[in-house]
Amino acid sequence: MRESFAKLLKTLRRGFPDADLDVVREAYRCAVQAHEGQERWSGEPFVLHSIAVAQNLAQLGLDPVTCAAGLLHDVLEDTSYTEKELKSLFGPVITQLVDGVTKISGLSFPDDVENLELKQAQNIRKMLVATAKDVRVILIKLADRLHNMRTLEHLPREKRLRTARETLDIYAPLAHRLGISRWRWELEDRAFQTLRPDEYHNIAKQVAMKRRAREAELRETVEYLERRLSEAEVVARVIGRPKHLYSIYRKMRDQGKDFDEVMDIQAVRIITQTEGGCYNALGAVHGLWMPVPGRLKDFIAMPKMNMYQAIHTTVMREGGRAMEVQIRSEEMDHIAAEGIAAHWNYKEGFSSKDAKLDDKLRWLRQMYEWLKDAHAPEGLMDAMRKDMADDHIYIFTPKSEVMELPVGATPLDFAYLIHSDVGHQCIGAKINGRMVPLRYHLQTGDVVEILRSKNQVPHVDWINIVLTGRARTRIRQRLRELGLLDAVNSADAKATQEERPHKQKPPAKPAARIVQEVDDATRKKLIRVDGKKGLAVEFAKCCHAMPGHAVLGYVTRSPGISIHRADCKSFAKSNRDPARILPAAWAGEQRIRIALRLVMGARPNVLADITQVLRPLNLSITEAHFGPDEHGHSYFDFEFESDDERMRDVVPRALRKLRGVTSISQVDGTRFHDVHENPAACVLPETG
Repeated sequence: MRESFAKLLKTLRRGFPDADLDVVREAYRCAVQAHEGQERWSGEPFVLHSIAVAQNLAQLGLDPVTCAAGLLHDVLEDTSYTEKELKSLFGPVITQLVDGVTKISGLSFPDDVENLELKQAQNIRKMLVATAKDVRVILIKLADRLHNMRTLEHLPREKRLRTARETLDIYAPLAHRLGISRWRWELEDRAFQTLRPDEYHNIAKQVAMKRRAREAELRETVEYLERRLSEAEVVARVIGRPKHLYSIYRKMRDQGKDFDEVMDIQAVRIITQTEGGCYNALGAVHGLWMPVPGRLKDFIAMPKMNMYQAIHTTVMREGGRAMEVQIRSEEMDHIAAEGIAAHWNYKEGFSSKDAKLDDKLRWLRQMYEWLKDAHAPEGLMDAMRKDMADDHIYIFTPKSEVMELPVGATPLDFAYLIHSDVGHQCIGAKINGRMVPLRYHLQTGDVVEILRSKNQVPHVDWINIVLTGRARTRIRQRLRELGLLDAVNSADAKATQEERPHKQKPPAKPAARIVQEVDDATRKKLIRVDGKKGLAVEFAKCCHAMPGHAVLGYVTRSPGISIHRADCKSFAKSNRDPARILPAAWAGEQRIRIALRLVMGARPNVLADITQVLRPLNLSITEAHFGPDEHGHSYFDFEFESDDERMRDVVPRALRKLRGVTSISQVDGTRFHDVHENPAACVLPETG
């Protein structure tokens, strides 16, 4: 015990040589006394866990005060110490940190709450509420979870599996979003080992078997690259980038690759002295090997929300072997490993007035808001996982401001990210100057402008359009206010009100530059009647149609065409002439349906390659069939919907670039529905 504490002090002295460590010594004495006689599942004294948590924090570079709170993090929960006693001994800051961690850990659930997803949502909600006061609360909780995962084998199997699942779903993504990669990788690997032991040990065994040969090859690559960078006068060090077992498993699972295909891709990291050196190194690397098109990502010019900065590129080496290269400066490398803690070190302590830090943590401070809807758990945790997922897109406002959203987000998600009122009043969006439907999936690089009207209100079907939990919660809240959705029970409503810190402020100035207020004249420009735009139209006052509503046109003597909602009760009751009813739609919402048949030579990963080509085209695929035939071909029949007539030509042109394609043809979708179970019947003559 004393030896473990001595190591903690040594780590702190290394990071803070001039700091007074008396508060840490006093916290240690208090923890020993408070936890006397308590043991963990392993049979070890409980206080060893407290020391290990503080050591995790110290190794991350956290200050002595935070480490003292780590030593005491279980005192209020598991001992007779009171908050008042702790405050008298250690003051308000440490007490607030310990209390924040205690509120996360000491949750109690009502007897009638059995849904695990709901319990998780309540847990995370409490965590984020506590973190909103001081981000160190979440760092202590992550350090606590890290040590718990290191000693997981001592728990009963059911608790072990539940803890590992929660770690993979919640805590590892939180570590990632805070930029703490060293914790993220370990949390993922240890959870993977518990949840899928067979796959874990199989991959670990294969890595160990080929380690010597791969390390020798990687060493040669590093030496060669260091020599060539030196010749190019780029001051840098080169290291092999380790592949973590869970990341190998994910690539094998998500990309349909076997172990050798994943491990054949070498990975190196170049660490320069300056930001300018990163770009010089990139030029040198591309001068040595051919870059793979579409695989260059500049996270220096456009940093991730977790503060990560680097340049990623993939080059093709001799013999057709791909090599992934990450390039970043020493400071970027430090931040990549320690995330928010590295920023903390540079600032020498937390300050609520630190605007840069506050901006980086805005996603964390706001996320808890949509978890207030935890009484409706359907899809809640899935939405939260997507919000914290590794894959995000980066979009631009017309003023070149960068915004981050999860992959699959829509213009509605973007509108609600700006402000709730902007989301509620959204009637459409322009992407790169072109109108798109609200269901459009945003892509990295899109320039987005939101169109809104004060007369617009959310529609019930918006709940199924948005991806982010924040947007879904705001829509539900507004629909309840309008009486269009069942109200929550009084207990949940009270809890929600207690957690809400303050009423949301009006949109900040940036919103005005990315939102266009739509007047009646603009709304008329969005109407398409029988596929035509620019016709003389007026909106019927009986139903007040808005974008998002299904609409129809009715030919009148003046002004020409009256636009009604398709469900307009007044129009349905009127003495109307069917011959004067015209199909109508909003710009960006006219849907065309196209069926294509693709035939190509059978080869591995062909379906993954097809998916890779189609993903950026933003298609809504309604049906698809894939399989081999008896002649050695593969066929892919699919139908898709799009609001863009150009897709009739764009999609086949994109697919023709795939290796081995023999024919692409547009067909009647009903034809291949009858024959997809007989692949041979789908094969068309080869047309080259």
